[in-house]
Amino acid sequence: MSTIINFAEGEKNLDWIGLTDALAAGHQLPKAEIADAFLYRGKDTLLQRQAWIDGLGIAVKSATVFPENPAQDVPMIHGAVTLFDDAHGILAALLDFHLVTKWKTAGDSLLAARRLARPDSSNILIVGAGTVGRNLHAAYSAVFPDAKFTIWNRTQANAEKMAAEFDNMAVATDLETAVGEADIVTSATMSTEPTLRGDWLQPGQHVDLIGAYRPDMREIDDVALQRARVFVDSFDTTIDHIGELKIPLASGAIKREDIIADYYDLNAFKRTTNDEITLFKNGGGAHLDLMTSRYILDQFQAP
Repeated sequence: MSTIINFAEGEKNLDWIGLTDALAAGHQLPKAEIADAFLYRGKDTLLQRQAWIDGLGIAVKSATVFPENPAQDVPMIHGAVTLFDDAHGILAALLDFHLVTKWKTAGDSLLAARRLARPDSSNILIVGAGTVGRNLHAAYSAVFPDAKFTIWNRTQANAEKMAAEFDNMAVATDLETAVGEADIVTSATMSTEPTLRGDWLQPGQHVDLIGAYRPDMREIDDVALQRARVFVDSFDTTIDHIGELKIPLASGAIKREDIIADYYDLNAFKRTTNDEITLFKNGGGAHLDLMTSRYILDQFQAP
């Protein structure tokens, strides 16, 4: 009988460092086959992201997005992840969509930060006071336990609400100043125009970009990409798909060879100097959902 894992039970045995180790191990296996599928009914969408990794199994992540739900006091997004075993294609588990998404998204960025951010980073700026921002606080705290956090949000009241939830978080009122003072800048906004400016960046910083996922979205400008050493989680899910890179590549602001590596070349994820600026684009991808789901199931079943 297959296992059903809800959010609360599935999260009990999870560990951010353990997850990033599992993601690293997953990228030592053969490269994933991935595919996305969409169905539409007016404003409503069914999204399915699929991945197959030889040696790990198959995952299908299904999400329904109904934009008018909140007006009826119903959440906009619902979903589940179906995990099949590698040996025989047997249904292994049905996992809560939000559980997988939470740990996959923040864990994806944390793996890069463990390799690219300075180990002595002590000031972390989170841009965007939504659910992802809160998850980033949890993830980064696991690797940088003594760090102080700052939160900036377009609506300051939301930043103040988030900061009140944590003992080690202050509110930034000026984004340029906050960026200049940070060792790590992690951004999860829905911006279609750059919010972060390359002229604000300082030597030695690590920049983590999460929010942009469509071809018309970007959180940072061309100058930042030109000043930084740029890395991605997957060439296949970022370069031709997300505006953060697609737009400056098309304009000639950066070249394809300026993007140094993705996670299938983890040995390249390292600093060459303490003063360089590193930049990571988190694109997500169904293969990361598969790796995360397998980690969750393994931890759920552990004695």
